Amino acid sequence: MRVESCASCDTAKGETMPLRMDPARITTAFILDGFHIVRTVGIVRGIVVRSRSVIGNLGAALQTIVGGNITIFTELCEKTREDAFELMVDHAVTRGANAIIGMRYDATEIMNGVTEVLAYGTAVIIEPNQ
Repeated sequence: MRVESCASCDTAKGETMPLRMDPARITTAFILDGFHIVRTVGIVRGIVVRSRSVIGNLGAALQTIVGGNITIFTELCEKTREDAFELMVDHAVTRGANAIIGMRYDATEIMNGVTEVLAYGTAVIIEPNQ
């Protein structure tokens, strides 16, 4: 994760803190209540390509015998989406945005056992309504 000095934060001089975006400013909607869009920065994305391991496949196969939620795959999917989301946020922050609207996920199986997960949205600069 990227870090930068934060002169206006409650950290000691010279300390660094994660450069992040307020999660409340990331939405699947195309507006943020209480804010107006000052400038559209553009499309941002985070892409992760993952494969299942042989051990993971074996564990999942054993879980299918019992039935129910296949937690090994659930955890892999959640981690992959989280990583794609973080990359998208990093891309937006790098471009100077302070919000993302129209956020979506997409997934494509590239080959057997290899999946691409894409998190994308429109990076914008917003300000509170007066």
